[in-house]
Amino acid sequence: MSATSTVFQGRPVADPRLRLFVFHHAGGSHVPYRALARELPEDWEVCLVDAPGRGRLTHEEPLVEPRSLVDRVHDDLLVWLDRPFAFFGHSMGGLLCHDLTLRLDRDGLRLPRWLGLSARGAPAPDGGTGEEPRHLLPSAELRAVIARLGGTPKAVLRDDELWSLVEPVLRADLRIVETWRFDAADRLPPVPLAVFGGTHDPMVTPARLAGWADRTSAFQGLRLFPGHHFYFTAQLPQTAARIAADVHAALDTAWQPRR
Repeated sequence: MSATSTVFQGRPVADPRLRLFVFHHAGGSHVPYRALARELPEDWEVCLVDAPGRGRLTHEEPLVEPRSLVDRVHDDLLVWLDRPFAFFGHSMGGLLCHDLTLRLDRDGLRLPRWLGLSARGAPAPDGGTGEEPRHLLPSAELRAVIARLGGTPKAVLRDDELWSLVEPVLRADLRIVETWRFDAADRLPPVPLAVFGGTHDPMVTPARLAGWADRTSAFQGLRLFPGHHFYFTAQLPQTAARIAADVHAALDTAWQPRR
């Protein structure tokens, strides 16, 4: 693994049954997902991701174009696809899961055995994400929006110096999310897909989450948990158990990805 790779082993396993890649939200890093990784089956190797500009890649400039982020993670991912694997992406990470799967399919490469899209609505009718242009908001308004979503430490939101460090990365990621576009002709390959979300998420409704059923022929269902946009922080064992159950069901299906 290169020191500049966006992908790294969050929990190495000598001979894993499955490799699960976990993709973080806008403005985030791999850090909140370490706790989730610890709740997953012991024979899974969990690989975490840091987009440029945060975590292990703080020294790099954050990317601002959707295609650039997909290209970067795709290239780093290829060396890890030597055994069965699955994707779980939260919010912005869900968009990344979607496009990486399409890219692997178009290139004729090995496909994930399962997709988990979390807190990310299906594409809007115009092919966009249906998001307000938050990356253009004044600093104070942006801070208030992020506070309503939860998931960001209050100390960061209250401290001007800490906020000044977080804000550029957050704006870059929000620009990626809000300028992402989907081709109506694109449908995911028949990879089993489950969608996760919080019952009181102020950003995405259960109806938007359920809309993913129209983008795939292998929809496993909508998995709702009590909570807001970052529902899993208070529902770690329950979320991990649902992921494990859905992955095991996918591994038991008759559909087999290309080798």
